[in-house]
Amino acid sequence: MVDGLLQVHGGRPLRGEITVRGAKNLVPKAMVAALLGRTPSVLRNVPLIRDVDVVSGLLSLHGVSIDYDQTEGILSLDSSSVESAHMADIDAHAGSSRIPILFCGPLLHRLGEAFIPDLGGCRIGDRPIDYHLNILRSFGAVVDKQAMGIRLTAPHGLHGTVIDLPYPSVGATEQTLLTAVRAEGLTELRGAAIEPEIMDLVDVLQKMGAIISVDTDRTIHIEGVDELVGYTHTALPDRIEAASWASAALATHGDVFVRGAHQSDMTTFLNVYRKVGGAFDVRDDGIRFWHPGGDLKSLVVETNVHPGFMTDWQQPLVVALTQADGLSIVHETVYENRFGFTSALRKMGATIQVYRECLGGSACRFGQRNFYHSAVISGPTPLHGADIEVPDLRGGFSHLIAALAAEGTSRVEGINLIDRGYEHFMSKLAALEADVTRLA
Repeated sequence: MVDGLLQVHGGRPLRGEITVRGAKNLVPKAMVAALLGRTPSVLRNVPLIRDVDVVSGLLSLHGVSIDYDQTEGILSLDSSSVESAHMADIDAHAGSSRIPILFCGPLLHRLGEAFIPDLGGCRIGDRPIDYHLNILRSFGAVVDKQAMGIRLTAPHGLHGTVIDLPYPSVGATEQTLLTAVRAEGLTELRGAAIEPEIMDLVDVLQKMGAIISVDTDRTIHIEGVDELVGYTHTALPDRIEAASWASAALATHGDVFVRGAHQSDMTTFLNVYRKVGGAFDVRDDGIRFWHPGGDLKSLVVETNVHPGFMTDWQQPLVVALTQADGLSIVHETVYENRFGFTSALRKMGATIQVYRECLGGSACRFGQRNFYHSAVISGPTPLHGADIEVPDLRGGFSHLIAALAAEGTSRVEGINLIDRGYEHFMSKLAALEADVTRLA
């Protein structure tokens, strides 16, 4: 059975207005944080995406009462009666989501045990859970690998520790924060990720009663407390979705107002967008993005952890770069296998070559390994319709952008994957006058 099939008649500029709500990279983690509070929590600006459904189901399995006003985007969570869930139920409900690993710290605090199934996620590179398990062990957790997954216990409780990350991993930073806030004593996390979504999670935890300080050298200090309460919080807007629609406007010679887009979270993207020839206007309630006419300019860009150019901005931008004049170079330093999506773009007429070498920037941790992590895009090249299959969430939306920019008709298979991170994307396409039809 086809897992979501979309027919796209491309070659039409996207024009109109759409709204982005809370960040996919924050909302599910803030939902997990509610497990730590002895009183109810309220999360606002919650998008209707697959990841929210998955985490809601997992929380419900653990006895959390949930009420979701989808129209207003308000999620109420009451974790006063947390309980253990059956392993099979967790496994069945989690599917390919990697979120269950973040349940471990809160559940160890609340129940003394946790279970996580085999983890899935997008096929964009090696994303091992070793960081997570080692972090939990350092707090005092006992890890027992079983047939269906991993069971964790804390026979002597969880205690503060010193963690030195070899790379500023977002997931490892989240794991440490969610575990350390109620661990006995002090925790020092060195080499932490400091993305806006991480800082928003810190805000959530501080509202709950946590004591957290963030130093300028990527060191986070957490002083464990005996108990936490619920929170009321408005999630920061999704800067990845905002940038995706911005790139779509550029690639299709369109004009899109992204209501909810926030300038300070997108500074690096906006600089690159302007360099390539895109135009934008920052307003109090969002940002307008458009193609001002004329030729787009080629450029060199390197992805990096915050405050660098975000890896999730890279794939949509590459589609726009196929229409830029000259040679553009993109060096991916965050995920080693993120250029798999370019094969579909080549099928549609793009001239893109991928390389193992670190091109256009400094040497990175993938430079001496067998990964195609640099791309050279030659343009402008007209794109034509084709039958393509979505490889992952961000690559899938990039394929959709390419189909919208291409002349002719494309059939995009596997678009259900896009539901994980893009709220109401079919309605938004309609609002932007896109000629799309869902076939399955």
